[in-house]
Amino acid sequence: MFAILLSDKMDPFYQNIASFPTAFFTFFLVICLLYWLVAVLGLIDLDVLDFDIPDPDGQLGVNQTDLSTPDMLAGLMLKLGLYGVPVTIIVSFIALFGWFTCYFVVHFLFGFIPDGFLRYLAGLPVLLVTLYFSTMLTAYTIRPIRPLFKKASQNTVTEVLGRTAIVRTSKVNNSFGEVFLADGGAGLILKARSTGDEVFNKGDRVVLLEYMEVENVYRVISEKEFLN
Repeated sequence: MFAILLSDKMDPFYQNIASFPTAFFTFFLVICLLYWLVAVLGLIDLDVLDFDIPDPDGQLGVNQTDLSTPDMLAGLMLKLGLYGVPVTIIVSFIALFGWFTCYFVVHFLFGFIPDGFLRYLAGLPVLLVTLYFSTMLTAYTIRPIRPLFKKASQNTVTEVLGRTAIVRTSKVNNSFGEVFLADGGAGLILKARSTGDEVFNKGDRVVLLEYMEVENVYRVISEKEFLN
């Protein structure tokens, strides 16, 4: 396999993914892959890059038409249909769809364009159109899975409080951490925070004591303290 990746036949592929505009999406796709790898290893929160995007009913004060407010990004994502799932998933889909689209455009069409300034000139509109296309495709892709995230979140809160979980990240303190809860299936990975200055290490057993809706995290205490 490595021999194939290092062979001369792969040179056109590497040239395409490293050339503008494909390189733009290649960069973000690599970042996303590294992020998911590090997150799976438990070194960071799975949604450490997320921020709250309210529901499109307007009840949380986001003005979807006034893009000059501090809520500009959230309002723009609402208008584009990019809500209801973690932001990291949205960015990963945009990077993946954009990478595939740009790669094939460059592969089949850019061979007719001379190297140099003309390629950059042609690449700019391709980049903008591809970014828009991949964003719309992402919005369409996540639409059917939004209810799954919402239902899972609602059901999880009532079912997990008072249950014991295992710290999966390097630590859990009052600002960082995740725990793994065995639920009889694949298990649940939940954001967790300790009380005060208490710190739990990877592998420690903790009890989910309280759900803090605004932060979307669970307050935990040690299993020993809970049983005493």
